[in-house]
Amino acid sequence: MSTLAVGERGASRASATRPARGRSVKALSAVNFFLADVRDGLGPFLGIFLIGQGWGTDTIGYVMTIGGIAGMLATTPLGALADASKAKRFMVAFCAALVIAASLAILFVPTFAFVAASQIATGIAGAAIGPAVAGLTLGLVGQKGLAHQLGRNEAWNHGGNVAAAAGCGFFGYEFGLTAVFILMTVMAAGSILAVLLIKPGDIDHDAARGLDKPEAGAEREPPSGFGVLFKSGPLLILAGTLMLFHFGNGAMLPLLGQQVAAQAQAAQTQAPSADAAVAATAGTANAPAGTATATAPGTTIAPGSATSGRPASGPVTEPSTLQALLADPVAYTAATVIIAQLTMIPIALLAAGFAGRRGYFLLLVAALVALPIRGLIAGLWPSPYALIPVQMLDGVGAGLLGVAVPGLVARILRGTGHVNAGLGAVMTIQGVGASLSPALAGFVVARYGFSAAYLVLAGFAVCGLVLWLVSAAKVSKACAAHVD
Repeated sequence: MSTLAVGERGASRASATRPARGRSVKALSAVNFFLADVRDGLGPFLGIFLIGQGWGTDTIGYVMTIGGIAGMLATTPLGALADASKAKRFMVAFCAALVIAASLAILFVPTFAFVAASQIATGIAGAAIGPAVAGLTLGLVGQKGLAHQLGRNEAWNHGGNVAAAAGCGFFGYEFGLTAVFILMTVMAAGSILAVLLIKPGDIDHDAARGLDKPEAGAEREPPSGFGVLFKSGPLLILAGTLMLFHFGNGAMLPLLGQQVAAQAQAAQTQAPSADAAVAATAGTANAPAGTATATAPGTTIAPGSATSGRPASGPVTEPSTLQALLADPVAYTAATVIIAQLTMIPIALLAAGFAGRRGYFLLLVAALVALPIRGLIAGLWPSPYALIPVQMLDGVGAGLLGVAVPGLVARILRGTGHVNAGLGAVMTIQGVGASLSPALAGFVVARYGFSAAYLVLAGFAVCGLVLWLVSAAKVSKACAAHVD
């Protein structure tokens, strides 16, 4: 702990004009790859695990909300800490270890109090990782290289999510959810090793907090993330838009997994009664000749039917491999993640190039349009196969926002020295929506069903789109294509 922190404090500042060394940038890509399965803890697999422990969907939503609120409250001060600290590498390494410890605890003590405490720790750690990685990125490549590097970061992050989800799906399907916990631990160890490979001397800590020149230190505003937020109109608009987006988005993926898990449990509950019926009809078929068979008056027993006592003429249809996988909650959840993340990789790379040519405004519009369509499909097409378009649209939205949001915040707060505090403030506001989303969705599911919950979530996304469009004039300068 002390060696890493002291090493960062003692590092000499990189020149603002010196290009970041290749090894450090490659290590940053590896950090994003391995953090993919770490920063959000168990993510959608938490709901699957807790349903298996007998939890209800509304209770799962409440405990997820507790963790979301904790992360929301911690994000802005932790963003300010990332601005002020030169120990950004240590922040990432420590938080990765904390997430894994908190997630492993759930495996052994899945009580409400313990799971809630674990989610609080995970939420706080995840709140620190985002600004710390953003600061490392800006400190290594500067403002001019930021959009391009954000695209690379997101592509590597989504690639890590694909690898992790594939591993979770395969090993979880073969060995159970315990394999998911083990894979998370391996990914966390990889992220810690990767962040240690970033050379402290390659990080320009003034650039990392949004200062153009070291001499601008005398002009810095007081380190108050909330102050930056409330003084900047474009930042407020961005934060409000993202709050509505995440209100609609936060619970959608966990709901898909919980829906399949609930259906699987219902099928298992019905299976014993179905088996009893088959046994009863088999007994009837083996009864002595002349034994009366109880049937409703006027009922015709078709030849080859179960009650006729003769074998059916057609072959028994076995479920396909795809159907079997879609019926397994762990494999289904892994599939939802893989489809979304495979979509995000090219979208993030395309978004980085588009931002350099056309700016950020249309990227936000496209992301905000994708989410309501996603909710409508999920709500109106109650089929496991709906995961394909639903999660492809999730990939579009997340891939675009992953590039646009940090880039916009850095543009809006350039020169203030509070880029990471501002990013933390935006994440705090959007966290209001993300943390309330599971609780609202769980409430709606428990009373009106899954389809109604998807439609309610889509409605919040439409509100976010309207806010962004009516505010176009106020955010146009920040969304412009070129940096002076």
